[in-house]
Amino acid sequence: MFKTLTTKNQELEIAAPEDNCQDLLTQETQAFLVALHRRFNPKRLSLLHRRETDQLLFDEGKRPEFPPETADIRSSQWRVGNIPADLLDRRVEITGPTDRKMMINALNSGASCYMADLEDSTAPSWENIVSGQRNLIDAVKREISFENPDNGKKYRLNDNTATLIVRPRGWHLNERHIFIDGEMASASLTDFGLYVFHNAKELVKRETGPYFYLPKLEHYLEARLWNDVFDFTEDYLELPTGTIKATVLIETITASFQLDEIIYELKDHIVGLNCGRWDYIFSYIKKLRNQIGIVPDRSLITMETPFMRNYSKRVIQVCHNRGIHAIGGMAAQIPVKGDENANREALAKVEKDKLREVTDGHDGTWVAHPALVPVARKIFDKHMPDANQIEKPVEFGTISAADLLEEPDGPVTEAGVRLNINVGLLYLVCWLNGNGAAALYNLMEDAATAEICRAQLWQWYHRSARLDSGKHFDDACYQLLFDKELARVRHYMAKHGIAADHLEKAIEIFHELVLCNSFKDFLTLKAYRYLA
Repeated sequence: MFKTLTTKNQELEIAAPEDNCQDLLTQETQAFLVALHRRFNPKRLSLLHRRETDQLLFDEGKRPEFPPETADIRSSQWRVGNIPADLLDRRVEITGPTDRKMMINALNSGASCYMADLEDSTAPSWENIVSGQRNLIDAVKREISFENPDNGKKYRLNDNTATLIVRPRGWHLNERHIFIDGEMASASLTDFGLYVFHNAKELVKRETGPYFYLPKLEHYLEARLWNDVFDFTEDYLELPTGTIKATVLIETITASFQLDEIIYELKDHIVGLNCGRWDYIFSYIKKLRNQIGIVPDRSLITMETPFMRNYSKRVIQVCHNRGIHAIGGMAAQIPVKGDENANREALAKVEKDKLREVTDGHDGTWVAHPALVPVARKIFDKHMPDANQIEKPVEFGTISAADLLEEPDGPVTEAGVRLNINVGLLYLVCWLNGNGAAALYNLMEDAATAEICRAQLWQWYHRSARLDSGKHFDDACYQLLFDKELARVRHYMAKHGIAADHLEKAIEIFHELVLCNSFKDFLTLKAYRYLA
């Protein structure tokens, strides 16, 4: 059923069942969403157009650079650092979608913070978005509970829980179920608007606040837009200036050249930057696809790879110089059931990664599973006895543009190709099934992994990369390896109970993303139309 609702003479249309959203989309909420859309959507669309023109310049050989017009911001001595008490210690943060049981487990996990993710680990069906917002409201009021219908096990919040942070979808995404004045609404403004409108005052009353992670920014002007949204919202909801706090994910190659500027634009609201490592690799390939050499197997690109190491160090350097947190990257491992040796190996990788982060100077880190919270916490507790290490001197020296753009070495292997086909296709099936956080091969995968998989395959295919087997990665090679992996995907799906309803559509989308001449910016844009 489609229902058209009107708010203060402005049309807001909801292309979804009427009884599925009336509690969230009250007349007052609609008025706020309309106000956000009318004020900020034109600028959002303009900035998205800027991304397209910037990409044309990159395709012609222009390199990312530190913006010359903001040199004074980078060279001046200034700090922000108005950090609320419940965000001072962020040593371990857990992330995950807004499913009811997962949310309770994450809040109870012992982590310092929980990032409730409406973005890369949520497939944005209307049901997922609406139920996620309801779950957030219940969590803020501490009324959230869950009973497993299969075994009767009950879940409820502990007395002490992680600080809640919400990640809305990126500027590039629309919410196709909501139209305002005939335009599809921004997914970012929808996610942000629903959460802040329903929860901000309750959060403040509970001595916390509306805290957000901002994804996939590509330019400091995009940070300025978020700052304008925050300022407007605080006025609209009669909140003190600076009540809304944000941590920005640095997960695009262009953003790493504009760290000072992003912090400056959000100076009344920003509390940290985060190293979004998987999307960062994807962005590196996507943005520089016409000018860099062939990028090796993704398994060979680690945080020890020079361009990744330099990016991580620069985040720490700039954050501490400006008085805010530098949060490290994700440990995607999950417990390996029935194989203690494999489990020990996985935990050893996590420990090594977290030790590097804390000794470099990161103030916190991410994990994807509650079982990893004590592992990461033990390492941060040992090497970071205080709430954070923002005041710790950082002596990395100057990190140049060349350091951020240094090309990784290594081979492209047949095993790497097959892994990208297998995991990329499996994840896409899960996403079309409505599951944005998929446990695959003992790792918790989200959309960023699939983006790396298909971006690498696209580059290798269009460059006819030579594999370690001596073959060129051409049509025949791709089809041969795809067919082999498809058989393995079918077997894996049957073994693990993954519904095959959308497999054929996933295959069609995957082929188009890999074989198309013009690189598609985001696989979620292509696949979104197939979600309910």
